[in-house]
Amino acid sequence: MPYDPENPMKDRITDIGPQHYEQFFPPVIKKNYGKWLYHEIIEPGVLMHKSETGDECYTVRVGGARLMSINLLREACEIADKHCDGYLRWTTRNCVEFMVDDKSKLQPLMDDLKERKFPGGSYKFPIGGTGAGVTNIVHTQGWVHCHTPAIDASGVVKSVMDVLFEHFGSMKLPAKCRIALACCLNMCGAVHCSDIAILGIHRKPPLIEHDLIGKICEIPLAVAACPTGAIAPAKHEDKKTVSVKSERCMFCGNCYTMCPAMPLMDAEGDGIAILVGGKISNRITAPKFSKLVIPYLPSEPPRWPTVVNTVKKILDVYASDARKYERVGEWIERISWEKFFEKTEIPFTEKSIDDYRLAYDTYRTSTQFKYTTGI
Repeated sequence: MPYDPENPMKDRITDIGPQHYEQFFPPVIKKNYGKWLYHEIIEPGVLMHKSETGDECYTVRVGGARLMSINLLREACEIADKHCDGYLRWTTRNCVEFMVDDKSKLQPLMDDLKERKFPGGSYKFPIGGTGAGVTNIVHTQGWVHCHTPAIDASGVVKSVMDVLFEHFGSMKLPAKCRIALACCLNMCGAVHCSDIAILGIHRKPPLIEHDLIGKICEIPLAVAACPTGAIAPAKHEDKKTVSVKSERCMFCGNCYTMCPAMPLMDAEGDGIAILVGGKISNRITAPKFSKLVIPYLPSEPPRWPTVVNTVKKILDVYASDARKYERVGEWIERISWEKFFEKTEIPFTEKSIDDYRLAYDTYRTSTQFKYTTGI
């Protein structure tokens, strides 16, 4: 249709972009939007929200996955159609929530969820992930759908959660514990601010495929993609290519994103780092960034035993030693980082020293040191 300057909105397409979230609200939530008085956790994974109108909304949270099959999605929709008038929602940590507007509908919904199991016997829709426990591990895409991962994501998360599953369906920890995984340090996960974080790391600079780079890459883009200026134009046997200053490379993989002839993945060099102590919450203490405590662990598919045992050890020590309501970072700062390394039996290395040149607010500059019994 021709544009009419006198009536600019005539025949204009206005649905470009996401639709307004309000049209997806369940009726009870739309009716009481902005009127909720409080909420309480009835039992692990089950919440009740109370409105000033007297209405109640009961929510059942179940563990989901970052990547789900079509069959599982259809089954979740079937449950929503059966019990929740077709409404359901996903949380930011990939849990699935089913909501009902009457308490009489709650138990039939929970019974249905508990009866649905995989052929191996595990729950398809395990109830939990609320309060002082471990919720879903938010993670990146790993080997399934990413081109620069140092490790897998889904496989590591599955292995870790198999061991920590009791903390998903209970609320026995001192406080909530948020675990995250990013399969490389570009970190489209949330490892920078999680209680326990699993980070895939590359340790070798990219391999340069000189015969291919001039055919499939725009060399100026590969050069410009490097955040540390480690890549420069070069020649190899009279072919236009690039060179990499290894001492400047931080193994981020940005160059591979722009140029497939500079692969970074390496079975020997790739591994896993563990960070702890981060949080977003402003309660008790200010938000904190995660801090590196283990610079390297081997990547051991398919069950990653070293990483699993390490994460479990940290969580178990925290669970037995922290005070009520203390997050992992708050517990560590109370007992001191020195004692954290001692209690968790993690060897301290110079890699864990905070020497980031702009971290003046967090860098320990005083002469105070809390000695441990092992010194």
